[in-house]
Amino acid sequence: MAELATIARPYAEALFKASAADAKSVLTWLDELACVAGEPQLLQFANSPRASHAQVYELITGVIKATLDDHAHNFIRTVIDNERLAFVPEVATQFRALVNAESGASDAVIYSAFPIEGAALADVSQMLEKRFARQLNVAVELQPELIGGIRVVVGDEVLDTSVKARLEQMKMALTA
Repeated sequence: MAELATIARPYAEALFKASAADAKSVLTWLDELACVAGEPQLLQFANSPRASHAQVYELITGVIKATLDDHAHNFIRTVIDNERLAFVPEVATQFRALVNAESGASDAVIYSAFPIEGAALADVSQMLEKRFARQLNVAVELQPELIGGIRVVVGDEVLDTSVKARLEQMKMALTA
């Protein structure tokens, strides 16, 4: 949705400029805020004419477990006062893109049928960084339907070595 991105962009850019020296810590509380702000019940409460901006602010700051600095408090008040709470998840996405662009990194999601942790995750991350020729911020998500192997998504690039993908390839070859 273009409107969502258009409205979120100035917030992400302003937050990035205001906290460029400490962008990684901002990502911590901004990601948590994005999860909270994405909850339909919270948005319903925030959009209620009976709820004041102060009540919404107190509810959000009471729920967030991350340490909030002055930038965080100012940002939360600003999005509440401007009734842009629903746009916070998109702001977080755009802020992360700005941080990644500055550091030359990309976000990568590894979908796996089984958990990948510790040394195995480090090995896979190192291999993927060589394959994609850039630093990666790796996250692992479980997808048991892959049966085995992994599926990696980096931006618009996909590397699928899962058993499910191989079975689909064999199915296509046999029916062709």
